Amino acid sequence: MKNSYLADITRGIFQENPTFRLVLGMCPTLAVTVLLKNGLGMGLAVVAVLTCSNLVISSLRRFIPEQVRIPCYIVIIATFVTIVEMVLQAFVPTLYAALGVFVPLIVVNCIILGRAEAFAGKQPVLRSLCDGIGSGLGFTLGLLLLSLVREIFGNGTILAETNYAVQLFGLNFEPMRLFAQPAGAFIALGLLLALTNMIFKRLQID
Repeated sequence: MKNSYLADITRGIFQENPTFRLVLGMCPTLAVTVLLKNGLGMGLAVVAVLTCSNLVISSLRRFIPEQVRIPCYIVIIATFVTIVEMVLQAFVPTLYAALGVFVPLIVVNCIILGRAEAFAGKQPVLRSLCDGIGSGLGFTLGLLLLSLVREIFGNGTILAETNYAVQLFGLNFEPMRLFAQPAGAFIALGLLLALTNMIFKRLQID
């Protein structure tokens, strides 16, 4: 049983990674990953919403009528998104401002609704909890890798606009501003997707 729970977590991180394997949630992935802190903030917000919504949906799955399950799922997800939005606005207003409209849009993130429909609505509570954690961490990993590539090449820094900012290449470094632009997000994502596919092919992981 413990192995089953572990498999539910690792599946979302590796085999069914939302960013690099399923290519889901591309809108926030491409939009907020200019800086590492933005990617981390969005990733943790999705982890919180996905984990909590999976937990509640799985707990109530026997009481939700089949005909209205999708509206019920959306109401549950929207409740947790509102809570996360209020927490961000209260405690990290600069991050909340940087993420902008993409925080409330977590409600319609296909990763969260997809896991609710495909897994949490059919599986026991603990397995749904593990699935939410795994998929959330997998999405966060994708955001972190993409934002790290874009920040390093686009700004020459790590964790810019935080107390832990690191200037990597000195004051004379000329950053590749393309990576800080929308087009750079597509280029960086394409390179990471190609690298991920190559690694999985070498490891023979389906």
